[in-house]
Amino acid sequence: MNEKWDRRFLELAKHISTWSKDPSTKCGAVVVRPNKTIASVGYNGFPRGLDDDERLNNRQEKLSLTIHAEMNAILVAEEPLNGYTLYTYPFLPCNRCAPHIIQSGISSIISYHMSDYSKETWWDSTNKSREYFNEAWVSVVLYKRGKEKRND
Repeated sequence: MNEKWDRRFLELAKHISTWSKDPSTKCGAVVVRPNKTIASVGYNGFPRGLDDDERLNNRQEKLSLTIHAEMNAILVAEEPLNGYTLYTYPFLPCNRCAPHIIQSGISSIISYHMSDYSKETWWDSTNKSREYFNEAWVSVVLYKRGKEKRND
């Protein structure tokens, strides 16, 4: 794809992240076909049918129940994802999601460089993901936030 399309889908992932009820981290994901049409979207949240009112305030329970945005997008896709692109917001997928993304056949991931705020919590996990993606030949493209050009 090109930068204009990448930024559009990143903005969509950002918008979808606002659907999450998580009070601390809001993530969004968009899976895109090679013809630039959307195959599926996802955000971080609890499985269908589970009450989240009180559980969102219990960090341990919230962490064990939350399905990450990337996994939600993969799970709700109604087609094989071989050769598709995954757009994620606000940063690269974690090392829990990376193996599932690789196994799904997604061939490239596009996201933003991590903000200083996110580094404290997610730096080690996303670095491990990059190692997995590199080993599995999954392309990773990271954009700087704002209007600056991408930096792979």
